[in-house]
Formats: sequence, C-alpha cells, structure tokens
Amino acid sequence: MATNTSHLLFDQTFELLPERAIFWREAQCLLIADLHLGKASHFRKSGIAVPLHAEEVNLKKLKELFEKYQPRTVLFLGDLFHSRHNEVWSVFATFLKQFPNIEFQLVQGNHDILPPTFFAEAAIAVYSELAIGSFLFTHDRVESSLYNIHGHLHPAVRLKGVGRQRAVLPCFYFGKFFGILPSFGSFTGSAVIAPKLGDHVYVVAGEAVLSVG
Repeated sequence: MATNTSHLLFDQTFELLPERAIFWREAQCLLIADLHLGKASHFRKSGIAVPLHAEEVNLKKLKELFEKYQPRTVLFLGDLFHSRHNEVWSVFATFLKQFPNIEFQLVQGNHDILPPTFFAEAAIAVYSELAIGSFLFTHDRVESSLYNIHGHLHPAVRLKGVGRQRAVLPCFYFGKFFGILPSFGSFTGSAVIAPKLGDHVYVVAGEAVLSVG
C-alpha cells in the first residue's frame, strides 16, 4: 500500500507521493517535474535499445494520479517532452483529452522545444515561470523573494546501511529558500545531492516516501 508524507510550507500542505509527484492540497494542484515524454522513442530512433514500455508506464502513472486526486490543475515543472517531436506527443495530447476538467500548465524547461502550436492544440498553457501565493514555480532554480519550487536536477541521495550496504534513492528536497522535485519519468537518471544541516529530505523507497533529514 502506497504511503504519502506531508510537508508544510507557509501553512500550505504538500503531499509527497511515491509516484514522485506532489499534491498541493489547498490549491488542488498536482505538481510534476521532468516527465521527459518521448525520450525512450528518441533513443530508439538513434539505435539505442531502451524499454519499449517506458512511455506506457508514464501515462499509466499519470492516469492513476489524475483519477485518485481529481486535481483542478496539473502543473508540469519543465521537461515535459524530451526534445523533438515524435509519435508519443500525439498519444499524449489524445490522452489529456480524457480529462477536460483539469487545467494543464507547463513551466517551460530546456527540453521543451516543441513549437507553441503543439502545446496550444493540447490545451497546455505555457509559462517561463509561474508565481502563485508564496511560491515561484520554475524548471531550474532562480533567485527570488518567493519560495522557489523547481525540478531539472533529478535529485537523489545516497544512503548507507549496516555493513557495506548502499542505496541511491530519488528524493524530494526542501531547503530554506527552494525545494526540488524528483523526476517523474520512468526513463530518467538522477543526480546525488548533499543536503545541508536544517534541510528536509524525503526519499522515495518503493511505495513509501520517508523522511531522512
């Protein structure tokens, strides 16, 4: 059974989900970073063997989250689609039409290079950054008087167990001035970060999100 963990910021409740997304309860908003749709197909076209089901896994996870949380808004924090157009975009655009009651928004990332018409036809509003209340949502970190929530880094932490046991797990990270989401996509890498004293870190361990600092 999946286990969520809540993190409070400015009296707002952020539910950290094992699917590597956040449900912002008060705003009824689902936050998702670094989906990288189309990446698997992009690599296959380049002759690199990757799992054929990677895109199906991503869409299945999205569908389950949309149906479970019934968000008013889904905000993608950049790198929604990996680079140039391929057949996966058409599948994704059709997929989104199943959810006419959800407003889809994208804070554009460095991989989101599709022409604006593609996003418009899929009814996705695109922003360079988006300020909501006490928060500034971006793809990569920026300096701001607001609390900056972003993706891009695919954060993970290295945990040490008894003996020589080691594990690198994706994580949600909250520092004093900014927070970082793990990558949502099933075909993405990760970058190990070094939290500082006072930071809050939650790892995704299977179907649970656990606080480790």
